[in-house]
Amino acid sequence: MMKKLMLGNEAVARGAYEAGVSVVSSYPGTPSTEITENIVKYDDIYVEWAPNEKVAAEVAIGASIAGARSMSCMKHVGLNVMADPVFTASYTGVNGGLVADDQGMHSSQNEQDSRHYAKASKILMLEPSDSGECKEFTKTAYELSEKYDTPVFLRLSTRVSHSQSLVEEEEKQEV
Repeated sequence: MMKKLMLGNEAVARGAYEAGVSVVSSYPGTPSTEITENIVKYDDIYVEWAPNEKVAAEVAIGASIAGARSMSCMKHVGLNVMADPVFTASYTGVNGGLVADDQGMHSSQNEQDSRHYAKASKILMLEPSDSGECKEFTKTAYELSEKYDTPVFLRLSTRVSHSQSLVEEEEKQEV
């Protein structure tokens, strides 16, 4: 086990890898773009950019229903675009899905709070405060997702996404 200085987004990618994620479909948007850009470095994960957030969520949800641990990343306004399939996944259930988003309007046209989506859709939301928590909360999100048969939101701030702190790298979990 080795400790390494990582950006929050890089730590989310590492957490997804260690959690055994096998499918990632995302839509690029600052500050979440670097999550997918770092996940693509792990050869055994299928990674794609989708044409929009709804398609990205549908790919991840479909993979999850089929039994794969999956992830979809986008910025907070992207949650509006993917709301329909995410709300549906909340009540139909999944087998290990996760949606990551950010907060604030640093790179968006408006300010909105995705915690309201979590409450309305009855989806758990985790909010890490540093890179170490980004990795650990990502792994925990998959455990919670499978335990409660629901997607889980990981809510990142721009500061946490782009700040560095120490992260302990661990072995990949076989799922």
